[in-house]
Amino acid sequence: MTEITLVEAITQALAYEMRADDRVIVLGEDVGKDGGVFRATVGLLDQFGPERVLDTPLAESMIGGLAIGMATQGLKPVAEFQFMGFIYPAIDQIINHASRMRNRTRGRLSCPVVFRTPFGAGIHAPEHHSESTEALFAHAPGLRVVIPSSPIRAYGLLLAAIRDPDPVVFLEPSRLYRFAKQEVKNDGKALPLDTCFTLRTGEDVTLITWGAMVKETLAAADGLLKDNIHAEVIDVATVKPLDMETILASVERTGRCVIIHEAALTGGIGAEIAAQIAEKALFLLKAPPIRVTGFDTIVPYAKLEKYYIPSEKRIVHAVYQTMEYT
Repeated sequence: MTEITLVEAITQALAYEMRADDRVIVLGEDVGKDGGVFRATVGLLDQFGPERVLDTPLAESMIGGLAIGMATQGLKPVAEFQFMGFIYPAIDQIINHASRMRNRTRGRLSCPVVFRTPFGAGIHAPEHHSESTEALFAHAPGLRVVIPSSPIRAYGLLLAAIRDPDPVVFLEPSRLYRFAKQEVKNDGKALPLDTCFTLRTGEDVTLITWGAMVKETLAAADGLLKDNIHAEVIDVATVKPLDMETILASVERTGRCVIIHEAALTGGIGAEIAAQIAEKALFLLKAPPIRVTGFDTIVPYAKLEKYYIPSEKRIVHAVYQTMEYT
């Protein structure tokens, strides 16, 4: 095994599944000759040819509709949108058609399509390039929403997403694309969807997060050890449907939780997690759940992003707040 980055793990998973299943088609803007805006599809055109790696026009609604049509006719398309801020024209296709296909046809048709896009801040990009609006898609019945946070999880979760018989929105944290390397075995083994990953065990507080915020959350957990605070860190990974069983079991052990996400505060996935904890585990809590999130503003330009993204310091402060309750 060689160590690879998250974006290289995406490429590796795509290539593996394209070799294993000739129904898998990759399409999107610049995915062929240029290998995608972040080079996630580099080399696929040479390996599989223009019939399976399709460069499309700059028309996101068309990309979504074309992928859905392919999926209903026996193919397994993986459609790339260059940035999450560009996916919105395709929301009509994704929510009105992909998510409803199985129900609309009473099970006669399924829609095994993956909609991939980089998302999140941290790459000093202008407006539309730094969105974290996963809650928009999580709110739509019929969609899975999956967010990897490491090369290993990117590889295994993307394989699972492609093999899933229903539509998956697969969001890739752009600032983690080349952040770190891991040894990833190219063995075609998928990781389970709809399951949280417990990255660290602890008995004092549960830190719940996903995507790029796993980085700051793990750093915060390390920093808390100096005060003998042992945090359990959960990577949600699939934000729809939520694996509340794992989350509630952790909160039952610790009695405290901090939920961290980069997306804006209002209407975020963190609010849903907090609501379910309140409904199902209120009397197990020693303190109210606390959310550490982005702000209810547009992500600011370039270097100002660092004031928007939740920091290790903000996470640690939230933990101290929840530890004040006795």
